[in-house]
Amino acid sequence: MGLIGFVKRWTLPSAIVVGGLSYALFASVPALDEAGTRLGHIFDVVFPLSVFATLFVTFSKVNFHKMMPRWWHLWLALVQLLLVALCVGLVLMQKDDTEKRLLWEAVLTCVIAPCASAAPVVTGKLGGDINGMTTYTLLSSLLCAVTIPMVFPMIEKAADVTFAEAALLILEKLAVVMLLPLALGWMVRHYVHSVYRYIMRHPDLGFYCWSLSLAITTGITVKNICHSEASASVLLWIAVLSGAVCVVQFVIGRLMGRWQKEAINCGQGMFQKNTAMAIWVSYMYLNPVASIGAGCYVLWQNIVNSAEIAHHTTQ
Repeated sequence: MGLIGFVKRWTLPSAIVVGGLSYALFASVPALDEAGTRLGHIFDVVFPLSVFATLFVTFSKVNFHKMMPRWWHLWLALVQLLLVALCVGLVLMQKDDTEKRLLWEAVLTCVIAPCASAAPVVTGKLGGDINGMTTYTLLSSLLCAVTIPMVFPMIEKAADVTFAEAALLILEKLAVVMLLPLALGWMVRHYVHSVYRYIMRHPDLGFYCWSLSLAITTGITVKNICHSEASASVLLWIAVLSGAVCVVQFVIGRLMGRWQKEAINCGQGMFQKNTAMAIWVSYMYLNPVASIGAGCYVLWQNIVNSAEIAHHTTQ
C-alpha cells in the first residue's frame, strides 16, 4: 500500500495530524505570523463552506420518503438523557472543588451535545442507513434545544437565561446548519439531475469535504488548548475524560444497536457528537475551559471513526 492508499484508508487521522501540525508550525515560526493571520481569515470562510458542502452532498443522497422515526431513535434519546442526568449530578456534587466541577462540566458538554450533523457521512461510509441517521440527527438537535436550556441554568449562574430565549437561539443555529443543506439536497435530488448524478458517481465526496473541516477543527482545538488559562493537569484530565466518555458512548451505542439490529446507526448516533455546537454552548453558558472537552472529543471520535472505516474496508 503506497502513500496515497495509506491516506485514503486513514483519511481522518491524516486530517487530524495535518491540522495539528499546521497550527504548531505557524505558531512556532515568527516569520510565518503574517501568513498565518491571512490563512486564518481564509479558513474562517473555508470552514463553514466545507461543512455546508459535506451536508449538502450527504443530504442529496437521502430518500426523504424513508425519513421516519425508528424505535432506536427513542432508545438512544432516553439513554442520552440518563447520561446527562448523571453528569449534572456529578457537577452539582462538586460545589467546593472548582477543578473537579470544571472537569465534569467538560464531560457534560460531550454528552449533552446533539448527534453530529456529519454523522450520516460516516454512517454511509460504514454501510449504515443514511435516511435513519439523518432523521435521528434532526430529532437529536431538537432534543438538545430542549435539554440545554433546562440543564445549564442549574449548574452555572452565568447560564441565567430564559428557556425560550436559549431554545430559540439554539434552534436558529441548528436550522442554518441543518435545514438549508437539507432543503438544497432535496432540490438537487429531485430537480437538478446532472448534479445528483455527479454526486452519486463520487460516493466519497462528502467524506473528503468533512476531512477538510476536521483538519481546520483540529488546528482550532490545538490553538484553544495552547492558549487556555487552565493548568496542565486540568487540561490533561479533560483530554483523558473526553476520550473515556467517547469510548463509553460508542460501546453503549453498539450494544444497543445489537439489540435493535442497528449496530452501525446506534453506534454512530450515540457517540458521534456535534462538537461545534458543544463548544458554542460551553462558551455561552458554562466556563469557557469546559469547551476544551468538546474540542478534545472531536479528535477522539474521529480516531474511533477511522478505526471503524479501516476495519470496514478490510472486510
